[in-house]
Amino acid sequence: MDTASPKPQRLAWALTGSGHFFTESLALMRKIGDFDLFVSKAADEVIRMYKADFDALPDTIKVFKDRTASAAPVGRFYHGDYHTLVVAPATSNTIAKMVYGISDTLATNVFAQAGKCRVPSIVFACDTAPELDTMAPSGMVKVYPRRVDLDNVEKLKSFEATTVVESMEALEQSLMSRLQCATASSS
Repeated sequence: MDTASPKPQRLAWALTGSGHFFTESLALMRKIGDFDLFVSKAADEVIRMYKADFDALPDTIKVFKDRTASAAPVGRFYHGDYHTLVVAPATSNTIAKMVYGISDTLATNVFAQAGKCRVPSIVFACDTAPELDTMAPSGMVKVYPRRVDLDNVEKLKSFEATTVVESMEALEQSLMSRLQCATASSS
């Protein structure tokens, strides 16, 4: 009889190339403290713009960067390493790829694998209203998402085991709820 206790599952977080609420997402990551971070190539570019904020993340975070053609780190989903995937913030490009099943970045690949492994996902979509104010590295800018971007967000809301949030408050609330569920199920 195997008496070894199962290894605890972790949170997985995927970053895309969005600057929308990027620093706020990093602040939320600092509050969580212990998870695996999947960084797409586009996110790696954005991180350089917000370097000081990224460097302040806790040492307990494992970082996987998009460096392999087959996105090798996604195999961790098949080993039951994760209880939840967060994709935040998510660009309209990432949302479109998720909706149409395209898995050609680390972020879209972990989303696909989470779905295939029945790991619940929380996606913080950036383009959710016809007109938005967003903080760019150079200051506040106005953004006008296209109809196709708004339609794709609505389509993603119908995906099983996927919660789409449209604000930092909703992201934090959904994340805290999932963390409580994960803690309760591991007890």
